[in-house]
Amino acid sequence: MRTNTLGELKVGRIGLGTMGMSAYYTMGEQNEKEALRTIHRAIELGVNLIDTAEVYGPFTNEILLGKALQGRRDQVVLATKFGLISHADGGSNTINSKPGNIRKAVEGSLRRLNTDHIDLYYQHRVDPNTPIEDTVGLLSDLVREGKIRYIGLSEAGAETIRRAHAVHPITALQSEYSLWVRDPEREILPVLRELNIVLVAYSPLGRGFFTGKIRSRDQIATDDFRRNNPRFRGENFNQNLELLKEVEAVAEDANATPGQVALAWLLAQGSDIVPIPGTKQVQRLEENVHADHIELSKVQIAALDHLRPAAGERYEEMHMSWIEK
Repeated sequence: MRTNTLGELKVGRIGLGTMGMSAYYTMGEQNEKEALRTIHRAIELGVNLIDTAEVYGPFTNEILLGKALQGRRDQVVLATKFGLISHADGGSNTINSKPGNIRKAVEGSLRRLNTDHIDLYYQHRVDPNTPIEDTVGLLSDLVREGKIRYIGLSEAGAETIRRAHAVHPITALQSEYSLWVRDPEREILPVLRELNIVLVAYSPLGRGFFTGKIRSRDQIATDDFRRNNPRFRGENFNQNLELLKEVEAVAEDANATPGQVALAWLLAQGSDIVPIPGTKQVQRLEENVHADHIELSKVQIAALDHLRPAAGERYEEMHMSWIEK
């Protein structure tokens, strides 16, 4: 795989999101053996940016990754996130980026990941009750202490990014960016490029939609969070299937899968964008990695650029409220 840079870190142009190995997608029985095989195969293929978070599980995804990286830690750029668990009160899905909470979070992540440092440490969502200067100030202390190497934000707005960067350099912003989430293009990407911050694109396959494998809501398990996602419900789902057909037409022309085309389009947006598609399976991983070798034509890129917007919000109301505008 070709490489990119993330701060001073060299990473593959495509990373790996591990959330779905432990949380949110078809919860049921998790296949740890296959998950470990997928992580190990990713490293073999040059996929060295591996992404997790303490809230995935919660905690179980970090434990899985800690197990997977035994003997391989120095081969990866390890990223995790804090801020959606309150360690003093509130538990999971509680936004808390107070300095004391971050201290507890980082120690727990280091222990579960079986490492003495985290390469890229993200604030998972901006805490409206804690000044970003206080949060980044504490993260800067953790850099000096050697517990983390680089600082990231996730789903932060332009003003917050500027304020955070003024305290300590921000290396990456992780936000949803894909053929059906174009929001970062309006205001966020120009700010990131001005400040030399990389955009790490999560859900680059539209939560699996652009793999082309989901044709009916009946294929989505009742314990899969996509059952309640607005883009997978009702008429929105039907309209988005029509959108998928347009991507599939480009894929046929490019002799690729729709998922590969979705990733190749993202890679064509700039060398400062690193998608991190998630998968539990080696086969899907290998398919995703091959997108690095697909060069879309100007005509194909233009066709994808002009796709109509996806139908429906990308989250339910509560989770949309966690995303800074």
